[in-house]
Amino acid sequence: MSLFSMTLTSDNIGGAVQQIHPLVYLGLLLLLSYLGGEVATYCRVPRVTGYLVIGMLLSPSALGIFHERLIKEELSPITDIALSVIAFSIGGSLELATLRRLGKHIMWITLTQGVGAFLVATAVLALFFPIVFGEGYASPSFWSVYAPVAVVIGAICAATAPAAILAIVHEYRAKGPFTTILLGVVALDDALTIVLYAFALTVAGTLINHEPFAWQNLLVTPSLLLLVSLAIGGGVGVGFRSLMPFVPRREALLGLIMGLIFLASGLAMTLEASPLLANMMFGFVVANFVGQHKDLFAIVEGLEEAIFGMFFALAGAHFDLQVLESAGWLALLISLGRFSGKMLGSHLGARLSHAPNSVKKYLGLALLPTAGVTVGLVFDSMDVLGHTRLADVILNGVLGSVILNELVTPFLVRFTLFRAGEAVRGYPVKG
Repeated sequence: MSLFSMTLTSDNIGGAVQQIHPLVYLGLLLLLSYLGGEVATYCRVPRVTGYLVIGMLLSPSALGIFHERLIKEELSPITDIALSVIAFSIGGSLELATLRRLGKHIMWITLTQGVGAFLVATAVLALFFPIVFGEGYASPSFWSVYAPVAVVIGAICAATAPAAILAIVHEYRAKGPFTTILLGVVALDDALTIVLYAFALTVAGTLINHEPFAWQNLLVTPSLLLLVSLAIGGGVGVGFRSLMPFVPRREALLGLIMGLIFLASGLAMTLEASPLLANMMFGFVVANFVGQHKDLFAIVEGLEEAIFGMFFALAGAHFDLQVLESAGWLALLISLGRFSGKMLGSHLGARLSHAPNSVKKYLGLALLPTAGVTVGLVFDSMDVLGHTRLADVILNGVLGSVILNELVTPFLVRFTLFRAGEAVRGYPVKG
């Protein structure tokens, strides 16, 4: 058969597309995310939004340039790498001198906004499920299906995505008490979410399986995960400090830092701990116990434009229109419960800690981004909830809420930074 007599079908095209080497897609991801960022800058919207829109256009639900296996498997290490570098940078923002001055605000707000999102989202979902499915609150289905689902989703709602926040903070050169408190809360929020999630899984397992409440699962497992994560990050940080004198060239430091970031993440994943917490601890150690640490973080910041672009474009490529069609109502409900809990909780924490007025007014809006950790936890929760009849609806609802958040919240983060008076006007420079 000659080349010209071949019939092109959708199957042929799809097969040919899947045979393209992943490096081609990686190159496209870098180039097109940069283009999306430039268009966003020209339109005076956050660059993160441009990255996301580009990814959505590339997704199987839109133009179909990126196929599903590529997004979920072949390019998945990009997400792990990006989140690890982002966690390292956030840990570097937590200097002891600043924590002594603002630590009370950070601790109170972290606790109240996380628990607030958990409680409000759980309550909203628990009230809503029986109304939609027409079963009473005293029915067996409520206590064995709906209540466990509500508790687990509520715990997942406590998570805040650090990537979007850090990207916009760096994009607009934001500095000041509001920004410091925001980054501090985001850094500690991951640890709180792990504790709440472990509690929720214990409660859900008890209700579904009618088992006695296991306190050891609630207290011991989360504590061990936190300690192992912090120990890995602290050990890697001490190792970096010891190696610094043997790496005099600035250019070589980037390789050393990135190697240790990957090492911390790999060890944490191997031990089923949190790579985010491990790298936050690594960044914290560097920021407080290594000389000339600002120069070290400046080296890493040189990579962040490319890392943010790839990360958010790939996040956008997970976009699935069917998710919003099949569970759009649940996505809106989750977003509403989480929004209310974060806003009320952050305001309460700011009042209890006597935080500045800008924190009381605006911090809750800046804590709304959600992405990587949320998606990871909902997939993990399927081990407990997978046999319930709501499993698909849960998964699609949470993913739908993530999509909605990713599109809306970058504008809210930018708004809060400008209202707090800590974003530098004129950044980013319009191309």
